[in-house]
Amino acid sequence: MKVKVYSTPGCPWCNVAKGFLKSHNLDFQDIDVSVDEKAAQEMIKKSGQMGVPVIEIDDKIIIGFNKPVLEEILSLDKTEEEKKNST
Repeated sequence: MKVKVYSTPGCPWCNVAKGFLKSHNLDFQDIDVSVDEKAAQEMIKKSGQMGVPVIEIDDKIIIGFNKPVLEEILSLDKTEEEKKNST
């Protein structure tokens, strides 16, 4: 599974998304589109969006931090704490 996170340093939701991936011990490529114009254009072409984060998992594009979608695509189980809070 190949995971890319298109982000910028000052983006709070980018940090949340990267923290989420790290908390599940998932490797990902962090692409700073504020300094990489080519990557920024690639992100816009793939997502149709100029805002970050944009997360690419294999051939799937997730715009923004969408935890339920990420969990589904990554086949993650909720932690016990999350299960308690969702009931």
